[in-house]
Amino acid sequence: MRTGRLLGSGRSADVYEIDEAWVLRRDREGWGDAAAEAAVMEHVRRHGYPVPGVRAATGRDLVMERLSGPTMLEAFGAGLLSPREAGVTLARLLRGLHAVPARVSADPGVRVLHLDLHPDNVMLTPDGPKVIDWANAEEGAPGLDWGMSAVILAQVAVGGEPHAEVARETLAAMLGEGTPGVTEDGLVEARRRRAANPTMSVREVQLLGDAEKLIRTLLH
Repeated sequence: MRTGRLLGSGRSADVYEIDEAWVLRRDREGWGDAAAEAAVMEHVRRHGYPVPGVRAATGRDLVMERLSGPTMLEAFGAGLLSPREAGVTLARLLRGLHAVPARVSADPGVRVLHLDLHPDNVMLTPDGPKVIDWANAEEGAPGLDWGMSAVILAQVAVGGEPHAEVARETLAAMLGEGTPGVTEDGLVEARRRRAANPTMSVREVQLLGDAEKLIRTLLH
């Protein structure tokens, strides 16, 4: 498929302009399954969950609705969003997702999991927050989804980078919004998966121990 202007790039994918209504998300590494990702997105969308609409999915290419508005991460920098607002929103998005029945499994304890829900994957559109980048989605216990979001934020919080304090406050708000969904099994598995993630730098992997300690401190 022909591509237009490059709109943005992530760890493993690029997003190109098609027209005013649609964009092309192309996987650079060849790991993704666009058709599987689109199926999950359409499933949660049918149940009222806020995701972009999908027009086509083939190989490593996903054509989806073009959204307007900043990501949560961009909104922090522009002073449009407080860490507390972000944390509360992330918690609500996780709970909302886990209220959607699984697409494949008949087990009532199994739900759709995003597994990469963090401020750079939530866009603040005029219609409200919408969740993007479903490449890691699978079905399982909700505690793993909470664990992954918590570990991602905690890695930033303990890393000493410019967004560290914002990440810590966001994490604290997410975990403090109602009853946190982090479970022991979910947290342990989330740390294991992050350590095994090939896109993690050595530095990021080294931060996992301190990240887990921070999460446990905030939960107690």
